[in-house]
Amino acid sequence: MKVKRKIIKIDEALCNGCGQCVPNCAEGALTIVDGKARLLAEKYCDGLGACLGNCPTGALTIIEREAEDFDEEAVEELLREKEEQEEAVAPMACGCPSSRLQVFQPAATPCQAANQPQNLAHLGEAGSALTHWPVQIRLVPATAPFLKNADLLVAADCTPLAYPHFHRDLLAGRVVMMGCPKFDETDSYVQKFAEIFATAQLRSITVAIMEVPCCANMRAIIRRAMEQAGREIPVTELVISARGEILRQGVMAA
Repeated sequence: MKVKRKIIKIDEALCNGCGQCVPNCAEGALTIVDGKARLLAEKYCDGLGACLGNCPTGALTIIEREAEDFDEEAVEELLREKEEQEEAVAPMACGCPSSRLQVFQPAATPCQAANQPQNLAHLGEAGSALTHWPVQIRLVPATAPFLKNADLLVAADCTPLAYPHFHRDLLAGRVVMMGCPKFDETDSYVQKFAEIFATAQLRSITVAIMEVPCCANMRAIIRRAMEQAGREIPVTELVISARGEILRQGVMAA
């Protein structure tokens, strides 16, 4: 039944698909489709606008128009289904909240920090470039909104410790997934990346690994996943030494 009420409006021209509105909609009414925020259905939006302050481009507004009436029972069912899906993707026997999806703005640049000393000046030359959580390969669901149309950084666990400018040179402008190709389960990594490559419409992949031989397995994981997904995505590889130097950088060998 349609009634005249308040409801969200999404300006596609302003929406950049960052996904920050998605986790901040308590009703789960928003999603990212083809790089733009979308309303799953009118009945899920209560029109209160709790998501407005989390949009960096101002693409979200509240308007009054004819729309399907808000359905609280349908919202409860939707949230229950989403919770079951998240548990199926990354079950946490310990009940740890580390798999809860979060999307946020990166910290200030060095120039911004200089103008806002109370913010990040204590971090030195730059703040954090991280824009999402979680970051571990095992915990990031293939449906995570921050993966849509993203430039993906696949980093071996040791690289942020070895390379001193990891946030500035590698992470800035990218979403990151991290793991250890030696100690973690290779087949599960291949399956996870294949699902992402098949659905997320990634723009590019950067693979950052250490110079040690066991780290090279990340190359095989990415290749197998692309073959399984039937996708060709531009891949750049960086090999980092234990002393923090970039030894090689270029297109990943076939």
